[in-house]
Amino acid sequence: MFIGLCLLYVQCVAQLSDSFSDGDFTNNPVWSGQTSEWIINAGGQLQSNHTTTNSNFYLSTTNARATEAQWDFWVRLGFNPSGANFADVYLTASNGNLTLSNTTGYFVRMGDTPDEVSLYRKDANGSSVKIIDGTDGLLNSSNNILRIRVIRNAANQWTLLRDVNATGSYITEGTATDATHNTSSFFGIWVRQSTSSFFQRHFFDDFEVKDYAPDITPPSIVSATALSPTVLEVVFNEALQTATATQVTNYSVNNGVGNPVSAIPDAANPLLIRLSFNTPFPNGANLQLTVNGVRDLAGNTLSNGTATFFFYTPQRYDIVIHELMVDPTPVIGLPNTSWIELRNVSRFPINLQGYRLNRSLGQSGPLPAYVLQPDSLVLLCTGSAVPLLSPFGAALSTTNFPSLPNTGENIWLTNATGRVMHSISYDLSWYQNAVKAEGGWTLEMADARNPCAGNTNWKASNNPLGGTPGSVNSIATNNRDQVAPQVIRAFAPNNQTIIITFNEPLDSTQAAAGTYMVSNGIGAGNNISAIPPEFTQVQFNTTVPLQAGTVYTITAAGLKDCAGNAIGNINTARVGLASQPDSLDLIVNEILFNPDPQGVDYIEFYNRSNKTLNAGTLFFTNRSSTTGNLGSILPLSPVNRLIFPGEFYVLTENANLIRQQFTVLNPEFLVQSSSMPSFPDDRGWAVVLNNTGRIVDELAYNQRWHFPLISNREGVSLERIDPDKATNNADNWTSAAQNAGFGTPTYQNSQFKKDIGAPEGNITINPAMFSPDNDGFEDFAFIEFRFAEPGFVANVTILDALGRPVRILQRNTTIAASGSFRWDGLNDKQQRVATGNYVVLFEVFNLQGKKQSYKKAVMVAKKF
Repeated sequence: MFIGLCLLYVQCVAQLSDSFSDGDFTNNPVWSGQTSEWIINAGGQLQSNHTTTNSNFYLSTTNARATEAQWDFWVRLGFNPSGANFADVYLTASNGNLTLSNTTGYFVRMGDTPDEVSLYRKDANGSSVKIIDGTDGLLNSSNNILRIRVIRNAANQWTLLRDVNATGSYITEGTATDATHNTSSFFGIWVRQSTSSFFQRHFFDDFEVKDYAPDITPPSIVSATALSPTVLEVVFNEALQTATATQVTNYSVNNGVGNPVSAIPDAANPLLIRLSFNTPFPNGANLQLTVNGVRDLAGNTLSNGTATFFFYTPQRYDIVIHELMVDPTPVIGLPNTSWIELRNVSRFPINLQGYRLNRSLGQSGPLPAYVLQPDSLVLLCTGSAVPLLSPFGAALSTTNFPSLPNTGENIWLTNATGRVMHSISYDLSWYQNAVKAEGGWTLEMADARNPCAGNTNWKASNNPLGGTPGSVNSIATNNRDQVAPQVIRAFAPNNQTIIITFNEPLDSTQAAAGTYMVSNGIGAGNNISAIPPEFTQVQFNTTVPLQAGTVYTITAAGLKDCAGNAIGNINTARVGLASQPDSLDLIVNEILFNPDPQGVDYIEFYNRSNKTLNAGTLFFTNRSSTTGNLGSILPLSPVNRLIFPGEFYVLTENANLIRQQFTVLNPEFLVQSSSMPSFPDDRGWAVVLNNTGRIVDELAYNQRWHFPLISNREGVSLERIDPDKATNNADNWTSAAQNAGFGTPTYQNSQFKKDIGAPEGNITINPAMFSPDNDGFEDFAFIEFRFAEPGFVANVTILDALGRPVRILQRNTTIAASGSFRWDGLNDKQQRVATGNYVVLFEVFNLQGKKQSYKKAVMVAKKF
């Protein structure tokens, strides 16, 4: 029994383990020596507490293990060591007092003049012999953290290994054979320090001395990761012999890839081998690496080691902008900060390193390395917002995080090579809720697999917090895009370049391979490319130059939207070379300046010329009623946009409201402007200018121009009757007809009437019978005249059937050789006349004594 207990005791004391987790170094095990110079700190580490300059101090504990052993410990030297400032850890010692010159054993020195980690033998004559010389400069730092491992095998071969920064990857400092000392009684630490700057900066932990178990297990593959189409990183569970690790025939990848052309160990991590191949990895394919013949440091050989891996190049729309908080105030329930949420909709992990957020005014800094797993989310924000958003999910900060305008912006995401991954152009209409558009609520994407649908796939969040950062969107639903893309317009910046615009983003590859035919003998386009970041435009060149004054038709074919829908029948657009507008080429044709309380203003322009005009080079404004000065100049269009002869162009701040309140027959002519001039309800000005500042047309409107019998003029537009007559002729304007909804934005005015003239020297009434009821049909009688020469003065009087004057229409009015006057069916008291027959008395004279009188019948009828 006694012998068994002794053997058990010897076995126990031969092992040493202390992590100082008990907060004590005087028990279990017992450390002795200069114990007052040491403490256990709050982190559970043994820390020096010696505060004497130019001195040394030690601590030791019993240890009988000296051969076939393994020693491990953790150390931090919070200073840059030197010849007078270093630490020795005695693996074996013949005496507990490590300072005695005759104490023998082996120790690891950390520091000294070379700033190295080396293994020494201490002999009885007091001399120290370096048996493994470590790497110089390894500890040339003000803060050195490392794990040390020393192995002595049965053949008395010593191996010194170190793991800088305690990452778990050991690197061999060297090996040596030495059998001088084969017994031990103690294990300990001996520190040398010079000045106060080294006080209390020695930290030790996780001491362990144990029997050495020889490595008889072959190395294994921990992971294989493709860094690029031709580079594979392989991590093993232990260091390898360099000769076998660098042999390219020891590695092979299936699927026709074969052997690498090089196999290079990583300089900082001996467990990592970087393989380079000539044959690229198939994109997205599951591949297998097979390893044969590599050996670990103990000589164990790996046979038929395998690891699966894949290489995937992220495609456009694999990572999408999924949710965004553009206006966090007023706070509903989420932090008061802006952010953007990304989602990985692919089936592969994607590293976001180098990705950037972009807007028209600049881009963010690159994102850090972060692997976004399939169907996972991450929030992008400023650095200060990360702690606020982290409770909701993963959050990454980026420098120069873009400001997100409340009213709208184009935001796009690019990868590390600058390729556009996703782009959105949001505006307030995307909220589909006027209250939520005021702030505090996020915009959410309904279907992440329909990334190009724009406002039909976005809406304000329904979550009570105001959004769903890091979680499934509250409006998530299946919203497949099954609608074909459509051509909406085209523009020619020069005579051999055409840009065609579509209503949604296209598949950029197919768009570039599509066919674009131009009429009038121009033929097919060439040098085709889709324009980033939105890919709603395609640019191409023509071999034959376009000619000024000609309108061409483009037909697009062979392309798809980003959801894969092929283009359908709406695949044509007109294009031509834009001309500089001159006076009255583009006129003010209709204006709503007094909308109903729930409505907005609009102004309609009409191209009465034979020129193709560019709205991008035209501007509009108003005038001050007090100074007469022009107001703020606003563009008709922020982009190049053609207005062809005979086309209308309508501007408003809210196109949706106009569509709801009026019939819009040509929605492509209705354009939403970010701002509009003020158009007062009583009277005001609307001015059109070209890019030289020349006034093209100017209207000085007045509410008195409305049809007098309309009691409520709110929501009633003022229409131009004849586009060829003077803009500020009051007789050439009237209220839009009631049966046309009191407005005709984007199409011919309800009160349109072209002056076709009268026979020379004659007067005609057109129509001869009219009904002044503002129904848009024959509401006025136009008294049209034509004379052989100008210079006449006219008096026009309306007589009833008994010859009594009921309306003096004109008195001593100078007239041109031809023209017209308008009778609205009212008398001089602005009352509607009775139905029946009337006579128009038209008298003219000139200064040469010529005079003539005409009488023409006209009937005022009831509404048919």
